[in-house]
Amino acid sequence: MQKTTPKTYQNWIDGEWKVVGDSELVENRNPADLNDVVGIFPKASVEDARCAIAAARSALVGWANTPAPARGAILDKASQILSVRLDEMANILTREEGKTLAESKGEVARARDIFRYYSGEGWRYGGQVLPSSQAGELLYTRREPLGVVSIITPWNFPIAIPAWKIAPALAYGNTVVFKPAKDAPLIGWMLVAALVEAGLPKGVINFLFGDGATVGDEMARNPDVNGISFTGSTQVGAQIYRQAIQNLTRVQLEMGGKNALVVLRDANLDLAVDLAVKGGFALTGQACTATSRVIVEEPIADAFVSALGQAARKLVVGNGLEAGVQMGPAVNRAQLETDQSYMALGQSEGAKLVAGGEMAEHAGYFAQPTVFDQVQPGMRIAQEEIFGPVISVIRATSLDDAIEKANAVHFGLTAGVVTNNLQHAFAFANRIDAGVVKINEPTTGLALNAPFGGFKQSSANTFKEMGQAAVDFYTRTKTIYVGHG
Repeated sequence: MQKTTPKTYQNWIDGEWKVVGDSELVENRNPADLNDVVGIFPKASVEDARCAIAAARSALVGWANTPAPARGAILDKASQILSVRLDEMANILTREEGKTLAESKGEVARARDIFRYYSGEGWRYGGQVLPSSQAGELLYTRREPLGVVSIITPWNFPIAIPAWKIAPALAYGNTVVFKPAKDAPLIGWMLVAALVEAGLPKGVINFLFGDGATVGDEMARNPDVNGISFTGSTQVGAQIYRQAIQNLTRVQLEMGGKNALVVLRDANLDLAVDLAVKGGFALTGQACTATSRVIVEEPIADAFVSALGQAARKLVVGNGLEAGVQMGPAVNRAQLETDQSYMALGQSEGAKLVAGGEMAEHAGYFAQPTVFDQVQPGMRIAQEEIFGPVISVIRATSLDDAIEKANAVHFGLTAGVVTNNLQHAFAFANRIDAGVVKINEPTTGLALNAPFGGFKQSSANTFKEMGQAAVDFYTRTKTIYVGHG
């Protein structure tokens, strides 16, 4: 079979697909098949980032003054394009990121639905009329676009996360400079291409492929940027915060997680195991909301650990494009090495290895689903984000003990409890220090119309994402007094 020459993609700046001078070209390879080059991307420069920001600034007035329903109509057209191309885009997503085809189809469908949801914001977007204490006075507020927004996204959900940032940004009249992660840029490129085809005007969105240390830094520190929405590591998020504060730029950060699933003694054991497997091993554990700790009450701990170990060993690991595969590879060699290092660390810290702990027998970046028992809350594998298919089981003596152990980390993104006791369920929901709480559901999975965001080092603790909450970040409120007496 003749080998197809990989396509070289371009950056989208000021309404044009632009070849970037003599910049370095970067191959985007399939982590499940290292011979498969998904695409080639040119690295943008600081000057390219400045041009993109200037283009977004020039386009801002025209886009902000476009009637909100007309902006929504373009988002709706983009959602239709995503629907038509769903299978093609899911295939690309699996090839470049590694998740299973079913997971990729679900993610592309989610991006489509997000654009469809925010297209309706054009008809809801507005302010308030308030009662005035003065006779003959009209008092009201209006929401205005924040301005130019830098959007920097990770590789683990490379179309869903850009969608839930870009869609509200555009719906509320902002212009965008978008930089995807280097490990999964093509699906982001395809999202931008759909928006361009849907009729988005010149300069309203700009796409840059490049390093965070060059392009990302400029997107964070440039004084013409009014807002920055970032999802990624806590370390990088804190750096962006430091850069942005120099210009008093508004910042929205969603960062790490060390999410706990608490299994109480009255829980349905089969359900608890199923939720742990879905939360910990789906998406290869590469989700900020993934279940990385399971805190289980002692009376059922032995039975739970045995069942979870069996379930982990039965999972089919392989290329996500193949039928029957349940877990794909790590996204790159560095992430695989991180997974391996924590698997070794867990054993050296004295945790009991129940399942996995090694590389899977495949040519790509594959690790085995791994379960540790007898993990102590202070161990590094119980404290640090691994971002891989590793579950640490911590034993608890009571609900109070379980909540205390669940809260004993620096993160507070999602948390879950498995119980048939309604009183215990609500006690957990009220006392857990996490921005998202799941009861008898996996820690992963989010409703697109509900606010999303974490506590502690999982977030900047400022603005939530998704749903109606997005309007608070992407707009500013102006209060207007009109005396007519």
